[in-house]
Amino acid sequence: MTRIKRGYIARRRRTKIRLFASSFRGAHSRLTRTITQQKIRALVSAHQDRGRQKRDFRRNKVYYNYSRLIHNLYKKQLLLNRKILAQIAILNRNCFYMISNEILK
Repeated sequence: MTRIKRGYIARRRRTKIRLFASSFRGAHSRLTRTITQQKIRALVSAHQDRGRQKRDFRRNKVYYNYSRLIHNLYKKQLLLNRKILAQIAILNRNCFYMISNEILK
């Protein structure tokens, strides 16, 4: 009986998983079993972090119209762009509330 060589499908699946885990360290990027475990763990963490990100955005949410806030910023000629406003909102929330209340007056 002739020897039947395995096909390429399993090898293709493993290389696809290896490409996903190529940035992992140590055995987590070399051994197939640990790669699959780490892939599952990474995807679970990514799913949880998406929910956590939404939660953080809601916590930092401005309770009035954002576009009106930006419009009033430009109207009062304050030189604060959106990136600086976001950093102020994260690092010093009281200062952000003072700025927003001052703008909306």
